[in-house]
Amino acid sequence: MPDIVVNGVTLNAEVRGPDGAPPVVFSNSLGTTREMWAPQIAAMAGRFRCLSYDTRGHGRSPVVSAGFGIADLADDLAALIEHTFGAVPVHVVGLSLGGMTGMALAIRRPDLVASLTPMATFCKTVSPPSWVERAATVRAGGVEAISDMIMSRWFTPGLSQSRPEVVAEARRMLLATPREGYAACCDAIRDLDLLAGLAGVLAPTLVFSGADDPASPPALQDEIRAAIPGAGLVRLSPAAHIMNLEQSEQTTAHLIAWLDHNRSRLGQPASRPALLDEGLANRKAVLGAAHVERSLAQAGAFSAPWQEFIMRTAWGEVWGDPALPWKTRSLLTLQTMVALNREEEFKLHLRPALNNGVSLVELRAAMIQAAVYIGVPAANNAFRWVKDVLGDEANDLA
Repeated sequence: MPDIVVNGVTLNAEVRGPDGAPPVVFSNSLGTTREMWAPQIAAMAGRFRCLSYDTRGHGRSPVVSAGFGIADLADDLAALIEHTFGAVPVHVVGLSLGGMTGMALAIRRPDLVASLTPMATFCKTVSPPSWVERAATVRAGGVEAISDMIMSRWFTPGLSQSRPEVVAEARRMLLATPREGYAACCDAIRDLDLLAGLAGVLAPTLVFSGADDPASPPALQDEIRAAIPGAGLVRLSPAAHIMNLEQSEQTTAHLIAWLDHNRSRLGQPASRPALLDEGLANRKAVLGAAHVERSLAQAGAFSAPWQEFIMRTAWGEVWGDPALPWKTRSLLTLQTMVALNREEEFKLHLRPALNNGVSLVELRAAMIQAAVYIGVPAANNAFRWVKDVLGDEANDLA
């Protein structure tokens, strides 16, 4: 796709996926390019129409003068969406700076946002002076001057040993970012304050959070979730800032499940034909890709039809039904397992429930309620099972 001039700037963009498929737009983080979304687009381009682009001053989108804000980046995105898809709502996915851009778009142009997925981001700058300092450092010494600090925030320490190629590619994108493009976006982040506007966001929203993110700590995603009516939360661990690369399979599975969950926002039929594929995506998103793939590999010829049945019904039809959010389904599942004394299944669903937004305070309240309606011995078992799985983590009620 050639460079596109929209909103007075030139943006480099690419569209992949079949015509007529649900449109999804990906917005990159500060210091990366649209290539950061390669794992997600590779997995999704067969069933979605995926638009990725380089934010102004990044990648192949030329540097523009300073003096723009997040609202201008949102207007860039609005113009790009209208140029590519027309004035139709699209699913908007953005990480860090891209998440800020997506939230600003949902506030300014709600007609263009079918669903919103902000990842590893925040809605109001906590320390403006730190962004002034970072912009000055980059203008004086280039992105190289902060590259080690940035990389230490982007990924957990173990990733450089387990997947060095991921870290190397991210560093390449960072070092290729023009100093003025990076610094000008720091100026925009310095003045960020979207908090008041989030209460008016109408689009279904799922917030992604990295449990180990020092650049945008989980409490900042909790703030976004609390501000947007009905928003959900997925917290991935281990994951630092660029979670879609560090936990690419989990991120992609959650994202596919979420977008399928919201197909009706684009006029897609509520009864989806590909229940098996969507059930597989939902199952991986909730339980983790490694667990699901292990279960499928161990099934054998005799149990393979049973695995397909689970995928179509439990994970395709039930978990794929948008009538209940995943947080609610997780709580219901845990309560049911308490009532039936299903220890193994309870433990299987416990951490996924936390990833789906169930807090430890809510979990404890649900188990205390179970003592009243199910029985004290059952609730006592549940408290023990939580301790077995979470250990001392169960005491972190903040």
